[in-house]
Amino acid sequence: MPARRPPEPSPALHDRAMDNLAFIRETMERASSFTAVPGWGAVGIGAVGTAAAIAAHLQASFGRWLAVWFAAMVLSLALGVWSIVRKASRASIPLLSGPGRRFALNFAPPVIVGGILTVVLYRAHLEAAIPGTWLLLYGTGIVAAGAFSVPVVPVQGVCFMLLGGVALFAPPVWLDWLMALGFGGLHLLFGIIIARRYGG
Repeated sequence: MPARRPPEPSPALHDRAMDNLAFIRETMERASSFTAVPGWGAVGIGAVGTAAAIAAHLQASFGRWLAVWFAAMVLSLALGVWSIVRKASRASIPLLSGPGRRFALNFAPPVIVGGILTVVLYRAHLEAAIPGTWLLLYGTGIVAAGAFSVPVVPVQGVCFMLLGGVALFAPPVWLDWLMALGFGGLHLLFGIIIARRYGG
């Protein structure tokens, strides 16, 4: 006798299966990526960076220039942490486990290295290399952490790295403007993109 063909799945069963697969895929993506990167928080950090670049440009000594950027870093760090915690809390995303922890562990080392190199370059009287070093290492941290985040984050990091490479070879008169473009402009641009595409 001819073998019977298995019955075709009903359209309703097929649709339910596809919906379940889509849900599983979305859940796995959320579990493997840190989606609490704050768009509007980055916009706020960009505003701080722009103001810091303008204020630093007006300083009469490099020590005061450095003090302005140090204050901007502290303020930006506080704003960034607050906005990440706020967004993660609204979306019920854990910060201290899974993607959030991997994001932080990959972002922190280049930033710490940037702080150490700042002291080394300052003591060696190579102040003109500091802006490029900051931009380059900050971008490296964003690229490394962005592997565990939404796709636009590593793109932002690459932009910082390119800008840092330019700053390392640029004339000193360009440096404040490159800092404004990076820590101000790139944060503003990508913050708006993240806020619109991925929420807050």
